[in-house]
Amino acid sequence: MSSLFAFPGQGAQKPGMLHRLPQEPEVLDCLQQASDVLGEDALTLDSEAALDSTRSVQLCLLIAGVAGARLLMRGGQAPDYVAGLSIGAYAAAVVAGSLDYRDAVRLVALRGELMQQAYPQGYGMTAILGLSLTAVEGLLAEAEEPAYLANINADNQLVIAGSDAAMAALAVRAKALGASCARRLAMSVPSHCALLAEPARQLAEAFAAVELRAPRIRYLSGSSARPVFDAERLRDDLAFNMCRVVDWHGTLRTAYERGVRLHIELPPGSVLTGLARRVFEQGTLIAFDGARLDTLDALLRQEGSQSR
Repeated sequence: MSSLFAFPGQGAQKPGMLHRLPQEPEVLDCLQQASDVLGEDALTLDSEAALDSTRSVQLCLLIAGVAGARLLMRGGQAPDYVAGLSIGAYAAAVVAGSLDYRDAVRLVALRGELMQQAYPQGYGMTAILGLSLTAVEGLLAEAEEPAYLANINADNQLVIAGSDAAMAALAVRAKALGASCARRLAMSVPSHCALLAEPARQLAEAFAAVELRAPRIRYLSGSSARPVFDAERLRDDLAFNMCRVVDWHGTLRTAYERGVRLHIELPPGSVLTGLARRVFEQGTLIAFDGARLDTLDALLRQEGSQSR
């Protein structure tokens, strides 16, 4: 049996999320390194006002994810797999040993700025629950104003991206077709679709100057739902994931099919744990946010001994 560290994406953020992390050396070191790179106190990023900024949200998720993982790994217990939803992929790449944490902080700050500048208002994302992928794709194909499939979170939990008007019109049609919910998300950017192709290209230019290494821990792409083994494919995966559909449901299925039975969601929430319950017929699913460190450490040690 194997273990997976799952790193959440935008939408999981909470005010005070960095302040609530355990005040352990691994956490304090992550905060200090981020502050040094950014030239500002990282602990100012998680206020309610600061989290209105895409840049702040993404940096908070990176810092919390890496800090949480380093806490769990300090006893020498590492996961067998890592995967991240959208911005979570950057924390996953750091924990896999592929991307230097300081480089990740710089790139994530730029990523957030590029995304925010591209669509400062009038765009976003909407979750549609209760319809199949085929049904939603049909609605998108027939839409008068373009909207795009963005996330496949579960077989009947999908996310679309586009302009406010396009999403509102599609939400009405989705409910008429039987959707149980069509809810606008707290996202000001139309992520994971062609609308972000140009910001992704600009981010790829910045990535060209950064050293990446082959993952030492198996890395599952949240876009392709497949393992990525070499540095150049990982570079492409990270730079362009903002304009590619997230197939989180497929990523979880791949993990389960490869023997993962311990799913640990890194801070700050438990949304990914809920999604994993739809896929994991057996195993243990737990969110760092609601678990004691010693409990998680014991689970990792147990899985590690069973894997050998």
